[in-house]
Amino acid sequence: MIPIRDTISARHTAYLVRALVLVNSVIFLWELLQGPDIPGWIYRFGVTPSAWTATVPWDVPEWPRLVVTLFTSQFLHGGLLHLASNMLYLWIFGDNVEDRLGHGRFLLLYLGSGVVASLTQLVIQPASSVPMIGASGAIAGILGAYFLLFPFARITTLVPLIFAWQFVQLPAFVFLGIWFLLQWVQGMTTVGRVADVGGGIAWWAHVGGFVSGLLLTRLWGIRRRVADL
Repeated sequence: MIPIRDTISARHTAYLVRALVLVNSVIFLWELLQGPDIPGWIYRFGVTPSAWTATVPWDVPEWPRLVVTLFTSQFLHGGLLHLASNMLYLWIFGDNVEDRLGHGRFLLLYLGSGVVASLTQLVIQPASSVPMIGASGAIAGILGAYFLLFPFARITTLVPLIFAWQFVQLPAFVFLGIWFLLQWVQGMTTVGRVADVGGGIAWWAHVGGFVSGLLLTRLWGIRRRVADL
């Protein structure tokens, strides 16, 4: 399923959403300029679970670098399609969430969900030597907030039917519910496996980010407006 747009217009300009799209795009271009050094760059700034589990508590100088990667990893992407899909979701769902939360809480939700997402994947696959990169976990937090705040918004969605792709309108709680269920099911297939070659999708990072968005929005006590139903 590919989301195209939603039916709710933000009341204020989503400056942070625009800034995040720009920053992610610029960093991706910078990433491409690394040429043959891209793999080393990703290992340096991505979150590698095995690097965390191999670091002993008294290895104090190593911990700050590992903590920093929880944030730097959120702005790296594995390819143009990876970047484009993440930015599409951020653009469609982020503006209304930023409108409701305000700029400060939105940024905290974004970065905080990204951190929780990486830590979730790290706990599930602690021995993985594949660095995690991408804004997916942070954006999953935005989706979790949207699920609570705009459950009945209509999402114009491109879906594969029997012989062709068709546009349909789905309630947000259905679209995001299906999205979350897919992440959970795919994540369950990776339990007990060690990702050590070839990369892949960090499904549990998506699950962790989504739940983080739900909990933070609930913790802040922000509720949906009647006008948004």
